[in-house]
Amino acid sequence: MPTGGSEPTGGSAPPGGSAPPGGSASARGGAAPRAAAPRTLPTAGWREWVALPDLGIGRIKAKLDTGARSSALHAYHVKYVRRGGRRIVRFRVHPVQRDQEHFVEAEGEWLGERRVRSSSGAVSVRPVIRTALELGGERWSMELTLTRRDAMGFRLLLGREALRGRCVVDPGRSFLTGKRRA
Repeated sequence: MPTGGSEPTGGSAPPGGSAPPGGSASARGGAAPRAAAPRTLPTAGWREWVALPDLGIGRIKAKLDTGARSSALHAYHVKYVRRGGRRIVRFRVHPVQRDQEHFVEAEGEWLGERRVRSSSGAVSVRPVIRTALELGGERWSMELTLTRRDAMGFRLLLGREALRGRCVVDPGRSFLTGKRRA
């Protein structure tokens, strides 16, 4: 199969070599190369328990929102400090909904700021950090904006940039990636 239109119609050359005499291996009766099997992504519900281990948050209920591009974490008392030439963002998080008493103090390296349009249409400029996310036994790095989410039902919103290529979201189901932890 031609890869860019520049190869002869007799077949493509194997990696690192030239095509065998008489065309491709499949034209001579040999086995054709197989495409890699498509990766099956796990299914997650529209809300899931996740962890943000780099931030010291062992569990937090997240809304998986494929309609949102970026992810947002409820943060307050946001302060910027310099350490070793790097700009660090320090903040507090109430990881449990409707619990203003308990909080986690966290910090992450400041990546910059992002203009974000909320679901109400208001535009705000938010700090952005990179942190690890754990969902369904998998762990990966993601960008996270920090904002006040006092009025929102979820302390953490995971947008499609964080979820792309990691899971499929079933909007009619919840807590599919593991047991709810109290």
